[in-house]
Amino acid sequence: MNRILVPTDFSEQAEHALKVAAMLARKHNAEIYLLHMMEIPMQQIDPINAHSDVPEALFFMRLAHKKFEDLMEHDFLEDITVHETVKADITFNEIKEACKEFDIDLIVMGSHGASGLKEMFIGSNAEKVVRSSDVPVLVIKNEHNSFNIRNFVFASDFKNDNKETYKQAVKFAQLFNSRIHLLLVNTANNFITTYDSRTRINDFIAGQTFENFTINVHNDKSVEQGILNFSEEIDADLIGISTHGRQGIAHFFNSSISEDLVNHADRPVITFKI
Repeated sequence: MNRILVPTDFSEQAEHALKVAAMLARKHNAEIYLLHMMEIPMQQIDPINAHSDVPEALFFMRLAHKKFEDLMEHDFLEDITVHETVKADITFNEIKEACKEFDIDLIVMGSHGASGLKEMFIGSNAEKVVRSSDVPVLVIKNEHNSFNIRNFVFASDFKNDNKETYKQAVKFAQLFNSRIHLLLVNTANNFITTYDSRTRINDFIAGQTFENFTINVHNDKSVEQGILNFSEEIDADLIGISTHGRQGIAHFFNSSISEDLVNHADRPVITFKI
């Protein structure tokens, strides 16, 4: 882990994410790319356009830079390399392009229920970030004085196309010496026996050398509720899932289900792209 991207609107929730990113950066000698995206149409910062309001655009650009400077005064960023990046439009493509431009290894972003970063991270842009990002996305809701991952729930349908994401989850777990709790949630509409569930999970991890894990089959009224309930039962420090469009377990991030996990979970969530 060498480069961490933190999208921010300078809200309290974004600062929670930045603090976690700082802990990760300090522990793994990584650099942070702090990305502030402003809702200013591109024509407003185009001096060639006769109708552009350049002074107003420049004001907001300077204000963003001042907020960066204020952030850099925080003790938790001391001795950490932080790059200032400002974009003039709030779109998912800006985040994706920034990941390519800076060769990002991990996105850490803040999330709030009904306000804060909701418009940026919980609506359609959030679904695009967690579903389509080529790098893992770590969603932080609360302030963390320390970020130690002892119990890491990896929820999946344990189909073969998820194996690469499990490898990514293992690498992340190894950074913290975490125990991974492999979780398959059974529902009435998609039920398989405990024996078949365990067989599927064992076949899924066959050939892997990682041994610090448990196998768990949990019955619940919905997959997302099962993940939340199981995570609460074991007091998980992190929930991990795989995403790829609308297939497999990625349906977690459609409509209200995405809000259940990202908006309603009291613990961090990390997503891995298949």
